[in-house]
Amino acid sequence: MSDITTSAFVRQDLVPERLAPIKTTGFVGFLRTRLFNSPTNILITVVSVLLLWFTLVPAIKFLLVDAVWRGGDRNVCLAESAGHTVGACWPFVEAKFTQFIYGFYPEPERWRVNLTFLLGALLLLPLLIPPLPAKGLNSGLFFVALPVVAFFLLHGGGIDGFGVSWTATMLAGFDESIGNAGAALSNAGQTSAVIGPLLVVLGKLLTLFGSAVSWLIWPLIWLRDQIQASSRSVWIDFAVTAAIVSLLLFLLNGGTRRGWRSLIVSLAIFAGIGIVMSVMGLDHGGLPVVDTRLWGGLLVTLVVSITGIVASMPIGIALALGRRATIPLIRIFSIAFIEFWRGVPLITVLFFATYMLPLFLPGNFSVDGLVRALIGIALFAGAYQAEVIRGGLQAIPRGQGEAAMALFDLLGSLRASFSDPVWATPTTLFTGFAFTGMIYFAFCFGMSRYSLFVENRLNAHRRN
Repeated sequence: MSDITTSAFVRQDLVPERLAPIKTTGFVGFLRTRLFNSPTNILITVVSVLLLWFTLVPAIKFLLVDAVWRGGDRNVCLAESAGHTVGACWPFVEAKFTQFIYGFYPEPERWRVNLTFLLGALLLLPLLIPPLPAKGLNSGLFFVALPVVAFFLLHGGGIDGFGVSWTATMLAGFDESIGNAGAALSNAGQTSAVIGPLLVVLGKLLTLFGSAVSWLIWPLIWLRDQIQASSRSVWIDFAVTAAIVSLLLFLLNGGTRRGWRSLIVSLAIFAGIGIVMSVMGLDHGGLPVVDTRLWGGLLVTLVVSITGIVASMPIGIALALGRRATIPLIRIFSIAFIEFWRGVPLITVLFFATYMLPLFLPGNFSVDGLVRALIGIALFAGAYQAEVIRGGLQAIPRGQGEAAMALFDLLGSLRASFSDPVWATPTTLFTGFAFTGMIYFAFCFGMSRYSLFVENRLNAHRRN
């Protein structure tokens, strides 16, 4: 029985040799598994190599090999002077570098731009590094404190009041508008025979309401007038505002039982604000005012980009929540707003904000041109952010949702620099666009890599 079993399972001849396994690691393995593993991928790889050859090689030749590196005017970048085909004219970039960064910002005041850039970098880097602590404090400084400090640094000027004066002035304007509306309705009712009595009644009601509001805000108006009559009105207003806000936070958070922490935090914040006001001299005029028409270059690019991103986030959140609201009026308004702004090209928004909006404003009321552009970009980006946020909210499981119940720019300065006849050469145009392209690539590539880093860090299920 054992002999039969042995003859059934023991092979009498040698097994033929097998081919060596295909290498799937290293550079050769990468080529085999990713680039040449199918006829389609082989064709795509060959076409991509050809495209890189016909784009990268001429670009490197233009930017490095045939480039002119030194010189003081356009003559060094002419083929007749160089004696060969001229590539990039880097002396042009060197001569116009400050214009690319600052635009026409006054040279003695450019330290303010540099300081703003430095503060932004120092506050942004800790937000991008996950292990570093105090993200809440850092976020508050970057998204709240930095824009205010940057405004007074870049634009200049001071303040003539603080919280009490601002609040009193705003409420007084609101009360005045109510009284004007009531008077207008009453006048319109006297000229109409059909609905005239109704308009008169509505006008009298609005006038009565305005009178009640004026009586309610009278103490605050009186306090404002007393503060402004003093010689140190800004600091007195600041102290009164700090006292009122800190006391309210102390009482609302539990008083003597649990409100001490809120009181200390509030006083510390106001102390920091006071230090900034004193250092920048905001109580007596502040820094010299630099009109936004002199801003340009990378300065305006960063201002517009960061303001658009930061301001569009709360707008997008509000619109996304409004579109999901159960109240029909809020939902219809949010949908109409989103679809309108998403259906209008950005260039149209900028054109309307820059040239058309001043035509609709009263003659004694004006808004800075850069501010108009920033508002238009924020509203435009907010409409797109709303759809992104709404898509994220829809991806949340319903159970969790029920439980739970962000033109005056660098290219403009580049185009303005082309009009300088001192640097008018055949290659100046391409050199300038190559230089600005490198700047945009550095910012965009950095943001994309960091977003991939955050995505991989949050995808814990893939690591498991």
